[in-house]
Amino acid sequence: MIQFGTNPIAWANDDDQTLGAHIPTEQILSEAAQIGFDGIENGHRWPSDPAALKALLGGHGLQFISGWHSLNLLTHSVEDEKRAIRAHLDKLKYNGCKVCIACETSNSVQGLDRPVNDAPVLSAAEMRDFGARVEELATYTAAEGIALAYHHHMGTVVETPDEIDAFMAATGPATRLLFDAGHYYFGSNGQDPAPALRRHIGRLAHFHAKNVRPAVMVQVREQGLSFMDGVRAGVFTVPGDPEGGVDFAPLLGILKDAGYDGWIVIEAEQDPSVREPMQYQSLGLKTLKTIAAGIGLK
Repeated sequence: MIQFGTNPIAWANDDDQTLGAHIPTEQILSEAAQIGFDGIENGHRWPSDPAALKALLGGHGLQFISGWHSLNLLTHSVEDEKRAIRAHLDKLKYNGCKVCIACETSNSVQGLDRPVNDAPVLSAAEMRDFGARVEELATYTAAEGIALAYHHHMGTVVETPDEIDAFMAATGPATRLLFDAGHYYFGSNGQDPAPALRRHIGRLAHFHAKNVRPAVMVQVREQGLSFMDGVRAGVFTVPGDPEGGVDFAPLLGILKDAGYDGWIVIEAEQDPSVREPMQYQSLGLKTLKTIAAGIGLK
């Protein structure tokens, strides 16, 4: 059964914590529940203790969906990374999560004051070696009952359509994919995400319903802005925003045809002082649920 979730970065950003610093944690949770979400992903406001986390979210009728884990497989051994992910896996397992969202960040520019255009690039041989390392770690998490859902992401070594394809070819069945519609659109400079989602649907474990404002995307690229400059300028938005460039109907249709039964998460960071989270998150969820009802996605 499909479940709809959100991410607290719509209210309080993790990378630039000045965005949304004025919004109380209680407001984030109460609004997420009021809008009608089934669950919420991790954020810097949530307690690290698994039991405390479950109690906090459960008090608002929300499930803990999963949370981001930064990988450093290009600089650390796989054994070191297994130890590094241990506490995170324990938190996920305690809260009944099925996926671990992971992304290589050792050489990422996503959190730096550098142009997002300067994303690192792996050679074909380096990608094959990286993929083998990810697969080994994914096999470890799978043995714990948690699928490693790799998040292709702006500013990282898996950003473009070719990089996504190369990464999926370099990894095996244990490595699953978090498909992010917005990061695909941005990383491809405006290509339709549907063909790539269809191509990799067999290994999909998680879906982020992020939208992109094409005009801001072009500005970020042409002016050499950083990833966070783009976020602050409003490059990302929610499904249903008329300024957005992603058509979610075909994407949800692909999920339905494949029998996908995981989470659909609106993970769309904006400056909450400019674009009110309650308004935008409500629009996003209404849009997705309307599409889902129309095509029989349940």
